[in-house]
Amino acid sequence: MELRGELPGDAQAVRDLHLRAFGEHGRVVVDLVESLRGTITPEDGLSLVAERDGRVVGHVMFTRSLLDAPRRLVDVQVLSPLAVTPELQGRGIGSALVRHGLEVLRGRGVPGVFLEGDPGYYARLGFEPGGGLGFRRPSLRIPEAAFQAVRLPAYESWMTGTLVYSEPFWRHDAVGLRDPGA
Repeated sequence: MELRGELPGDAQAVRDLHLRAFGEHGRVVVDLVESLRGTITPEDGLSLVAERDGRVVGHVMFTRSLLDAPRRLVDVQVLSPLAVTPELQGRGIGSALVRHGLEVLRGRGVPGVFLEGDPGYYARLGFEPGGGLGFRRPSLRIPEAAFQAVRLPAYESWMTGTLVYSEPFWRHDAVGLRDPGA
């Protein structure tokens, strides 16, 4: 398996992967990916794929958001989305993508990475509940346990506060959980 940066020719394969991996929510995720892709620059953000036998089997994005800290706004990254083709889930592809991405971001001096996700999965990759680290969720619709962060070596103790998602997350209503009965 090869981990590499997403190339323009990967867009359709990444789209198909997210549609399969996210089922009924796939359309929202695909739209989010397409919007976030335009925010990534060579210095800021990251879109990685896992390729196996010439086929894209995994994808992860890290994109710029802000931490509203007491001293100033701090550039941080948000890990979202992460997908692995359904028939290959549970084989370490997603973990490998996340670990590789975190290593690249460490090298870039990023102080922290945030996400919404399963604490059972992400804890083994170094993520911890964000609230316990002095961070606040950007929306009350995000379950406390799902709001997680990892502090990287560039993190400083004053870097606490509220995560502010970039605009595409709000535009695509991809923050937290909606109450279908409301």
